[in-house]
Amino acid sequence: MGTDRGPEEMVAGAVQAVTESALEVVLFGDKNILTPLVKSRPEFGIGRLRIVHTTEVVGMAESPIDAIRRKRDSSIVVAFEYLSRGEVDAVVSAGNSGATMAAALRSLGRLPGVSRPGIASVFPTLKKPVVMMDVGANVDCRPRHLFQFGIMAAAFSEVILDVERPRVGVLSIGEEQGKGNSLVKKTDDLFRQSSLNYVGNTEGGEVFRGDVDVVVCDGFVGNVCLKISEGLAEALTGLLRIEINKSPLAKVGYFLARGAFTNFKKRIDYAEYGGAPLLGLKGTGIVCHGRSNAKAIKNAIFVAGSLVQNKVNDRIVELLSRHEIILADENDGLERASSGAA
Repeated sequence: MGTDRGPEEMVAGAVQAVTESALEVVLFGDKNILTPLVKSRPEFGIGRLRIVHTTEVVGMAESPIDAIRRKRDSSIVVAFEYLSRGEVDAVVSAGNSGATMAAALRSLGRLPGVSRPGIASVFPTLKKPVVMMDVGANVDCRPRHLFQFGIMAAAFSEVILDVERPRVGVLSIGEEQGKGNSLVKKTDDLFRQSSLNYVGNTEGGEVFRGDVDVVVCDGFVGNVCLKISEGLAEALTGLLRIEINKSPLAKVGYFLARGAFTNFKKRIDYAEYGGAPLLGLKGTGIVCHGRSNAKAIKNAIFVAGSLVQNKVNDRIVELLSRHEIILADENDGLERASSGAA
């Protein structure tokens, strides 16, 4: 109910998902608005889509914590309550991302060993998709948080993207060991002690080459990268359209190469990747772009189903348990530093 495009695109994406798969979808929101939208879809078949009526909506500009406390009957709060009771298997939201994470944490809690859940996002590259984490949930992080982001994103890359021993890099201002701020340097130390396929620092310019499978950063940096990438993709498409329209010869060239242009647009289209998974929760949640279209919603539902069916959370817990000693040592170091400061 709280998306930029309104519930029309959410309903259209949900209908497409149940039409093209065996998944069942529950729509949370005002039934007086949703029911006519569902019935207006000619391709809709009765049976695998239903509506749960809610009376409140969390707006995009609202404070996440305050909103979920006050609006207990909002669609996002009720959806995660259903998930916590096992009445649904995953939640997909294109509304307020902060409220989505807050509602998820409140209803589900964290997986064993996870300090902070985060948001992972899949980016297209010259070779194969890369996973970046965190892209907005945690703007102030410690090394242990970034280390856990790497573990969780590696599990996602393995299970969902079918990458064997994903190459993990920490986003920094230089490839050389020792480059970066104190957070990056301490995180680098943790990864070098791990059994992950760690390749060291990764510069921003390397992300889209496809030489790494997982890029780790805090949520502030990750969100900036995400928004710049989305803006660049839109700008490139717009600039290309302007140049094509400048001359008849350019239009002929476009006609001859329209297949390549179509494939290019598909590769950089965020809708192809659906939404960004909330990793580290005792459950499955997906955050979509606020202006997601029906195609993006449909693909986000497919991603949610894949996360559940392939038991990504089990793999995350397994990888975390392998690195308990490293995390314990890092915690011990923080405690010693705290005692010394006192």
